[in-house]
Amino acid sequence: MHQNGLSAGFLYPGHSAEDDYPAIERAIGGVRLPVVHTLMREDAHRVDALLDVGGADVLAEGARALRGMDVGSAVWACTSGSFVFGWDGAARQVAGVGEVAGVPASSTSFAFVNAARALGVTRVAVAATYPSDVAERFVEFLGHAGIEVAALSCRGIVTAAEVGTLGRDEVLAFVAANDHPDAEAVLVPDTALHTVAWLDELEERVGKPVLTANQVSVWEGLRLASGAAGLPPRTGLGRLFAAPAAVPAGVAEEGRDTWQL
Repeated sequence: MHQNGLSAGFLYPGHSAEDDYPAIERAIGGVRLPVVHTLMREDAHRVDALLDVGGADVLAEGARALRGMDVGSAVWACTSGSFVFGWDGAARQVAGVGEVAGVPASSTSFAFVNAARALGVTRVAVAATYPSDVAERFVEFLGHAGIEVAALSCRGIVTAAEVGTLGRDEVLAFVAANDHPDAEAVLVPDTALHTVAWLDELEERVGKPVLTANQVSVWEGLRLASGAAGLPPRTGLGRLFAAPAAVPAGVAEEGRDTWQL
């Protein structure tokens, strides 16, 4: 399948860095990346609030909207609102989205795992905007997939709205300051953070792959939508898009078969 005509839909909580999606759409060309904004009753990187943000009722409403948009896949584009449910809970969450939307589905948390696997990465540094108790749950999620976290940094920002205000210089400095010499890549797990305009700069700064939440979400969505055809290489969006690789067997497809590790 040629990449032209691919369409992946995204469920995005509230409003913060959703303009990353049309930015990637323009950079790639020939794809559709529609975004449906899901309900966020409280904007807080706090476990109870995140469990509500990623609740089945909230996601089902968004997935029903995607079903009418002729998309080839659906991604719950919220890292903290997926990994906070734990591995099995996140898998059930994705399965529910896929069932309602009627297409293969995934989430940003699984997208990070699949992207790391595609790049052959097993040891990472995590530069998290979240408070530490939330970020630790991401470490646990990665660990379930056999991905070791060599270093975890937490900026401690409570709201997605505040994260969305961080600009280029702050993002570059934050990621660079929280790399680790033993890490094969740096993971930046917040879809509220603008990153896609600076992906190549980020990787030049640290000298290794940088995987960011909106980047991996789009990659995952297009990967699922393209099926066996895979994605052709694209420049300007980091190494993940520059050298697409097959994801090893056992990766989440339609929210059912996740890494058995």
